[in-house]
Amino acid sequence: MTTLALKYRPRLLSDLVGQEGSVKALANALKRAKESGKIHQAYLFAGVRGTGKTSTARILARALNCTEGPTAVPCGVCAPCRAAEQPDTSLDIVEIDAASRASVADARALREQVQTRPAFCRYRIYIIDEVHMLSTEAFNALLKVIEEPPPHAIFVLATTELQDVPDTIKSRVQIFPFRLIPVGLIEGRLKHVCEQEGVTFERESLRLVAEAGQGSMRDALTILDRVISAGDGKVLEEAVREQLGIVSAHLVQGVLSALAIGDTAALVEACRELAEQGADWATFWRELVLAFRDRLEQEARAAREPQELLRWARMLSLLLSRERDLRDSSLPRVVVELALITAAQLPHLAPLDALVSGLAASGAPRPPNPSAGPPPVPFRAPQAAPAPEGLRRPAAAAKPPSAPGPAPTARTDPDPADQLRTRCSEALRQAPGLRALATAPQMATQLHWDPPVLRFQFPGNVRQTLQDFEREKASPHLLAALATALPGIKAVEIGFDDPGGPGIEERPEDRLRREPGFQELLRLSGGEVLEIRREG
Repeated sequence: MTTLALKYRPRLLSDLVGQEGSVKALANALKRAKESGKIHQAYLFAGVRGTGKTSTARILARALNCTEGPTAVPCGVCAPCRAAEQPDTSLDIVEIDAASRASVADARALREQVQTRPAFCRYRIYIIDEVHMLSTEAFNALLKVIEEPPPHAIFVLATTELQDVPDTIKSRVQIFPFRLIPVGLIEGRLKHVCEQEGVTFERESLRLVAEAGQGSMRDALTILDRVISAGDGKVLEEAVREQLGIVSAHLVQGVLSALAIGDTAALVEACRELAEQGADWATFWRELVLAFRDRLEQEARAAREPQELLRWARMLSLLLSRERDLRDSSLPRVVVELALITAAQLPHLAPLDALVSGLAASGAPRPPNPSAGPPPVPFRAPQAAPAPEGLRRPAAAAKPPSAPGPAPTARTDPDPADQLRTRCSEALRQAPGLRALATAPQMATQLHWDPPVLRFQFPGNVRQTLQDFEREKASPHLLAALATALPGIKAVEIGFDDPGGPGIEERPEDRLRREPGFQELLRLSGGEVLEIRREG
């Protein structure tokens, strides 16, 4: 049975996808050869696997030997064209695998063989694949014949490691780069193949296959072949994800949202789900980093504040820095959980100016004048401060110590607001793709159910943390999830208190932001704060 990669192998230059520059140059060279009767006799095709190097070498052989050639559009029916379809049976198309014939003796034998004239065709074509595998002595033996080949010999070298080919060889050949094929072009080719094969497909499934090909058309077609076999002639998104070990997009977006609001519980739960699914941690990490990169691009295009963009960039930088640890570790789940929990805290680090304002408010001495020299301790300590009042769950709020007395009676009438928070949180936690928003109800200072509207009131200092929740408030998925706890819900309203208004306890970090002395210190020192730690 012929595989898709062989069945749909390019037969003409126009069939090559994503290599327009090399195709145009070769077509022009063949046109000039037709007019002048002269053509360059040594070529080097360089690029990653599966981008069409060997296929192009065969196309070039067909184009040069066609009875109507040299031509960029060989007829495909003459004897030389048919012989190029099966080069192993043709005396005038010699394919050599340099990986298995890399010795100097092989190169010398080739040098002697080159002197033999073609048996049936215009040229004898020598295709040397993986040419970088030749030994230094073999390259030296090949050098002379490439420099001054007999008029009937054409050399086409192919390599995936251009840097390993000696400069003496490079200077005597025409080099054609074969680049990674864009995902969109691979997807279009896969769609064409599915239509020709009568295969049912989902558009997003072909996108996943194209991305898995990583720029290689052959790899993408091989994956498509496997997915079609596994899906009984259908290419469905879920089947592709299962075959390739790709994590559900909802889970990836859920992790992204949990990182944005610092929901470590949701992150740990996501890691547990990944472990139960037997997901490949490296594949999940790649999907997460790509999703994070897309989110960073969205934030940049939306012209967010520099501090907000920097926070997203730092989280992405942290994820990238853990990629090697993930590959090398025997405990990938631990690496992932540690990196995610660490990254989740980065958006909530207080600016350095908040530290100075807190010191000023408490009567502590102000920072030294920067002109007197650098401070003795850099301001880079991680913050271990308790969460602000608006972020604490009411049920977990600490109580001041009291004198011993009779044991308190058990509460039999729970606060309806607490019950409402719990019901809403649980409903969001059970909804796929919305688990990262489950902590939002616990952050609300006020929560009212006025059917059919659910109203949230949050502290003003958590608005950035709840950006995702605010954006999703009109989402049908969010309303459907909340409807399991509040039947009949039609809308969600969100309000934020004035950070400096009455009834809202202002954080020391917020007061510090308004401290001009410390802002001047930051400006003069050019410093920045990565972490804050509260001592005492």
